[in-house]
Amino acid sequence: MSKSGIFTSSIAKKYWMALTGLFLITFLIGHLLGNLQLITKTGEEGRRAFNEYAYFMGHNIFIKILAYATYISILAHAFLGLYLAVKNKQARPKNYAYNKPSANSGAASRYMAILGTIILVFICTHMANFWYKQKVAETVPLHYVEVKKVQQGQDPMTGQPVTQEYTEIQALTTMGVYFPIGYINPQTNEKEIQIKPEGTKFKDPQSGLVAAEGYRDLHTVVMNFFGQSEQGQPTNQYALIAVILYVVSMFVLMFHLWHGFASSFQSLGLNHRKYNGLISFVGKAFAIVVPLLFAIIPVIIYLRK
Repeated sequence: MSKSGIFTSSIAKKYWMALTGLFLITFLIGHLLGNLQLITKTGEEGRRAFNEYAYFMGHNIFIKILAYATYISILAHAFLGLYLAVKNKQARPKNYAYNKPSANSGAASRYMAILGTIILVFICTHMANFWYKQKVAETVPLHYVEVKKVQQGQDPMTGQPVTQEYTEIQALTTMGVYFPIGYINPQTNEKEIQIKPEGTKFKDPQSGLVAAEGYRDLHTVVMNFFGQSEQGQPTNQYALIAVILYVVSMFVLMFHLWHGFASSFQSLGLNHRKYNGLISFVGKAFAIVVPLLFAIIPVIIYLRK
């Protein structure tokens, strides 16, 4: 095969299709482990853990390189899948007199292109709801907490000790500590922000130097999107529809992986009678367990509301 054929022949396209597919399978595992924190950890601990994870995924140089590789793989996998589907259709422009596809292949393999297209639409909408807001629009609020404080003082008129309660507003920072940026006025109950952020950075009002950098609160955005009220933010009025569409998309992913996992090994020539049974078992187990765990996450979030 010539060098150009490595990229242009139908067989080569199947190789690239398989490689990008297997790469995306590894991405699913990492993404799932991170997202499971949404339901395995609760309260401020869970909120902090998920936002720190999201920050790490967006700022670690190695992860950023993998992220761009993932975007390219998604596009390449989708393009190659549609291309091969069209070519296969063109190779059989007329149906045979006796045509019974179910006798020769499973439903998942026959509808790979359709299933893949649905998954691509899901990925685009999923990224628009979360990734775009976090990375591009930067509309995701910062991670704040309200902490009850007790201030000891002295009455200037009587000299008697005075104890006053107030609420301090703190921002979670990348240094691993909470940085005080303001308080809630006990008379008006309004937030008084003394150190306002510029993006995610807090500057000292005196020196103008960056005193701390905060995390974006993606955890609250996800919770609100799937119907759970958090941090006083309004919930998504279409949360139930969002949960249903997410679960349906995961079932579509399940069918896509049911055929795609083992098919990738076969396309790469990594099949052998001795190991085919194991590959098939692992592939089917993966196709069921991973999408199912993804689907459970928004359901639990919605039910916890």
